[in-house]
Amino acid sequence: MSTEPSSTAPHNGWRAKLHEIIYESHTKEGKLFDVILLVLIFFSISIVMLDSVPLYHELYGDLFYKIEWGLTIFFTLEYILRILSIQRPVAYMVSVLGIIDLLAIVPTYLSLFFVGTQSLLVVRGLRLLRVFRIFKLNHYVSEMRYLTTALSNSFRKISIFLFFVLTAVIIMGSVIYLVEDAEDGFTSIPQCIYWAIVTITTVGYGDISPVTPLGKFISCIIMLLGYGIIAVPTGIVSSEMAMMAKGKGNSPDVCRNCGKEGHDVDARFCKTCGYKL
Repeated sequence: MSTEPSSTAPHNGWRAKLHEIIYESHTKEGKLFDVILLVLIFFSISIVMLDSVPLYHELYGDLFYKIEWGLTIFFTLEYILRILSIQRPVAYMVSVLGIIDLLAIVPTYLSLFFVGTQSLLVVRGLRLLRVFRIFKLNHYVSEMRYLTTALSNSFRKISIFLFFVLTAVIIMGSVIYLVEDAEDGFTSIPQCIYWAIVTITTVGYGDISPVTPLGKFISCIIMLLGYGIIAVPTGIVSSEMAMMAKGKGNSPDVCRNCGKEGHDVDARFCKTCGYKL
């Protein structure tokens, strides 16, 4: 099957230029576009946070409402332009980032259909979804790709490690249940497992604590084990990131056909759809 673009692909003309500005962050126009979007995203998140403060909502609620609609219209135009600038818009629309972009603008429009005193709580719940805009930062901070890939590559190792931790807290919780009395808060094995998790993560709420010498000894073992829990996942992810740093790295190019990012520097075709880069 040929990988050459069709006549309707954003191969040249205004769609190609639009794609370069929106998706290609290594160009001058693309960097400016990303900076503007970053500022607006942080500004939008700040408005959401300030609007949740009762005093600010009472004093500046109308202003926040107008600003929110202005930002929503801007992000809506951005979403439409992203769809228009690639050959396969459906691929972007059903992608994780495409869904997040949609979630960032839909709640404001949905709030138009929820009016009246009885629906105020529903509107507030919808407005909280606007914090999804923070995930749009993945579009513009290229270093996040390395972290995301490193976490993805480390998922199996970390899952096995977490299974070991889960086994350890179940065993420790069961043991402490036999050692300590119910009068001291160790009333059941689930309650003891809760204590073991709080202890092994070094949180230490202090609502339950052992009183017997053997119980305190077990607590010391779990506390020391907790430091390893913090270090091991960090080491796994750091190792993956170091291996990525030694590799070829990723190209800043974005596929004009499906919007896929993260191609190798020497890649000539998209690794997802085969479109020529």
